Amino acid sequence: MDLSQSNCVLPSVLVYADNLGTLEDKSRGLRIWGRHGLMCRSNKSPWVCLTCSSVHCGRYVNGHAKKHYEDAQIPLLNHKRSEKQEKAQHTVCMDCSSYSTYCYRCDDFVVNDTKLGLVQKVREHLQNLENSAFTADRHRKRKLLENSSLNSKLLKVNGSTTAICATGLRNLGNTCFMNAILQSLSNIEQFCCYFKELPAVELRNGKTAGRRTYHTRSQGDSNVSLVEEFRKTLCALWQGSQTAFSPESLFYVVWKIMPNFRGYQQQDAHEFMRYLLDHLHLELQGGFNGVSRSAILQENSTLSASNKCCINGASTVVTAIFGGILQNEVNCLICGTESRKFDPFLDLSLDIPSQFRSKRSKNQENGPVCSLRDCLRSFTDLEELDETELYMCHKCKKKQKSTKKFWIQKLPKALCLHLKRFHWTAYLRNKVDTYVQFPLRGLDMKCYLLEPENSGPDSCLYDLAAVVVHHGSGVGSGHYTAYAVHEGRWFHFNDSTVTVTDEETVGKAKAYILFYVERQARAGAEKL
Repeated sequence: MDLSQSNCVLPSVLVYADNLGTLEDKSRGLRIWGRHGLMCRSNKSPWVCLTCSSVHCGRYVNGHAKKHYEDAQIPLLNHKRSEKQEKAQHTVCMDCSSYSTYCYRCDDFVVNDTKLGLVQKVREHLQNLENSAFTADRHRKRKLLENSSLNSKLLKVNGSTTAICATGLRNLGNTCFMNAILQSLSNIEQFCCYFKELPAVELRNGKTAGRRTYHTRSQGDSNVSLVEEFRKTLCALWQGSQTAFSPESLFYVVWKIMPNFRGYQQQDAHEFMRYLLDHLHLELQGGFNGVSRSAILQENSTLSASNKCCINGASTVVTAIFGGILQNEVNCLICGTESRKFDPFLDLSLDIPSQFRSKRSKNQENGPVCSLRDCLRSFTDLEELDETELYMCHKCKKKQKSTKKFWIQKLPKALCLHLKRFHWTAYLRNKVDTYVQFPLRGLDMKCYLLEPENSGPDSCLYDLAAVVVHHGSGVGSGHYTAYAVHEGRWFHFNDSTVTVTDEETVGKAKAYILFYVERQARAGAEKL
C-alpha cells in the first residue's frame, strides 16, 4: 500500500511521530506489553498502535491488536470527536519484532515511507526502546528466555514429557512465503532425507577452507549452490534447536539465481515453490563443482527407475518424488480426430468450481461445502474449449471446436495440489476465500487414473503431510503459515513460532497448497 495514496495511515504515523520526543518513559511500550502478556497469557507477536502506543498481540496469536482497532471504531456516545480524532482511529500498527507496518482499515501492509521518513523514524524509536530496555539485564533475560523456550518445547505424550524438536524460521522481511514452503518440504520425509544425507559441498578453497562464509547481497560472487544452502536449512530444522533458524544464506542464493524474488515485497508461495523445485532439479542434473548429484540419485535404492519422471533431461530426486505424468486428450468436434499428448508435472493446479466461489450470506452458511474431490473432478472432467482456445486439427487443416480431458497416467510419490485462490478480474487479482474440505488420510486417486485396473487396491491412497495457508485478502499482502505432520504429531509453523496443534484445527484451514505422500500398502484405508 502506498502511503502517499492512503487517507488512514498517514494521520496515525503523524500522531505517533509527534509524540516520540515527549515520551517520558522510554520503556512505556514494553511495560504495556508486559501487562498485556499477563492478560492474554502470551508474549508472542507484539504490535504497537501508532495512535496511542498501546501494545497488543497479533491476529495469529489471540488477535488483541485487531480487537483494539475494532473497539476504537465504535462511536463514542454524547461525545463530539475532533477532526484529528476522526482521522486517527487506531488503524495502523507496527510489528515490534520485524518493524513492518500494517493498516487494519485497508487490510494491507505499508510498503513505503512518507516524504519526511516518519515510518523509519518510528522504527528507529522502537529499536532504541528495545536496546535501552534490554541492555542492562541482557544476561538475565537471555537465561530466562532459554528456560522459557525449553519449557515451551516440552509436550506431554501419554503422561511423559518429550521435547518438541521442530525449529522455526526467522522472517527476513516478508519472507513468510519462503518459510511456509521450506517447512512443508522438510516434512516430505523421502525428499528431505535425500538432501540431508548429501555430502557438504566446499564452496571455498585455500585460506577460507573450513570457515563459515557470510554472504552479502552486494557481492558479485557467482559461486553459489542452491542445493547446498537448501541442504543446510533442512538439516537445521529438525535438530531440536530452541531458537529460530535464520535462512539468510539460502535467501541470498535465491536472490542471486531467482531475480523475481529479489526485494522484500510479499511473494506467491506456489510460484516460489515451482521456481525452487525447478532450480534444484537443474542444479542436481548438472552437479556442482564437478560433483554430479544425479549419480548419487542412481545409487539410492529407494528411488527405483519405475518411479522416475524426466522433466527437461535426466531424472533427479525432485522428479522422482514429485514427478507425475498427465495425458492430455483433445477431440475435434467436426471430424472426430483424437490427439493425445503426455505432459510431466510436479504439481497440479486445481480451480475451485465457480458454484462455490460466491461469498455466502449468513442464511446460506449451511449450503453445500466445496471438497477437494469437487476440485479434482473439475480438473479431469471433459471440457469443451471456447472460441479463444480453438484446436488446430491436422485432419481438417484448420482450427476447430474441440473437447479436452485430462487423465493421470502416472501418480507421483508426493502429490502436490495447488488450489487456484487468486484470479485476475479486470486490473485486480482477487482471492477466492472459499473453504475447501480435504481429507487428512486416504485420498483415493484411483478414479483419476488413465488405467486404474493396472493399480493395486491401496497403491493410489495418499495421506496429508503438509498444508500451506494464505491469510489475508490479496496475493501481494497477507501472511503465509504452514501445518505439517512429523512422527504422528501435527505442528503449526508461523515463521519463528512453532506450536503443536491437532487434526481438527488442520482440517478447518483454508488450504492454498496441499502436500500428500503415497501411503504404504496397508489394510483398513479410509477413502475420500
